[in-house]
Amino acid sequence: MTTAGGASYAAAGVSIEAGDRAVELMKEWVEKARRPEVVGGIGGFAGLFDASALKRFERPLLATSADGVGTKVAIAQAMDVHDTIGYDLVGMLVDDLVVCGAEPLFLTDYIACGQVVPERIAGIVKGIAAACAEAGTALLGGETAEHPGLLDPDEYDVAGSTTGVVEADRLLGADLVLPGDAVIAMASSGLHSNGYSLVRHVLLRPADQGGPGWSLDREVPELGGRLGETLLTPTRLYTLPCLALAERLDVHAMSHVTGGGLAANLARVVPESVSVRVDRSSWTRPAVFDVVADVGDVAQAQLEEALNIGVGMVALVAPDDADAAVRLLREHGIDAWVAGDVADAGVHGPGGSVTLTGSHG
Repeated sequence: MTTAGGASYAAAGVSIEAGDRAVELMKEWVEKARRPEVVGGIGGFAGLFDASALKRFERPLLATSADGVGTKVAIAQAMDVHDTIGYDLVGMLVDDLVVCGAEPLFLTDYIACGQVVPERIAGIVKGIAAACAEAGTALLGGETAEHPGLLDPDEYDVAGSTTGVVEADRLLGADLVLPGDAVIAMASSGLHSNGYSLVRHVLLRPADQGGPGWSLDREVPELGGRLGETLLTPTRLYTLPCLALAERLDVHAMSHVTGGGLAANLARVVPESVSVRVDRSSWTRPAVFDVVADVGDVAQAQLEEALNIGVGMVALVAPDDADAAVRLLREHGIDAWVAGDVADAGVHGPGGSVTLTGSHG
């Protein structure tokens, strides 16, 4: 038996026309995120990148990363603000490459949604493209998939992958880290894109479920405005400043502070021959982290395990270059400071460990 008028893709909840309209709206923004090596435009089955650009390298190592934004997208959806979440996606991708000294070349995105609303999809891509342009990365292509029945009409998720390149003899990593190296901390812009399951649980859980019953439009004096605006603050991009740092100074390793927090992520680039100390008193923890801790009665260890506590990127540099590193990063608009030091294994803790000491100012 067939229904009146017969079945169709549109009747199943997928609109080809809306998808085409979304592509037209996003073309303007994608064009802003080009590099000279990009061949053709969007709309094909694959993005093309002229690999002859790699001839300038003696031994090019390709680096790749894939990631998403996580539950921060729930904040964007609730606030109906979609042109900033792209910064979070790009930040999670390209700055994972930068830690090994790689220059991100191109990025592709994937947007899954319950219903294609062209203006909303274009807004997401606008943010992705703007962030790519800031990071010097080409937005090479992507995919928008409509999944009615799997996602509600106003729901979506974003993910992506990126590819970069680094000269083999310029590769950064744990094998370069030495006792005496300085820990250079770079300020985060806020929560970035990690720990939002904890943050939403603490701040947005209804009162009848044991939460504070806060709404996203709540004015929070400690935050200087509405809660939702603070939670939606885009992830800071460290790409070009960190590439400049690695190019000009004696940088040994870098760590992108994402899920797992400062100590765990920094430990990923620390060899067993050394131990690292990071002094909390070297920076003031931003207010949003204090609000989460106070409202949810979150222990410091739990907070530091889930959130970046104000440090989004770390570089381990030769001691003689510590002051120059801070100056260079500040010249690039990144607040930075010496936050600790590297010593032989056993001085600050077991080999390969990162220890947080002191209290925030």
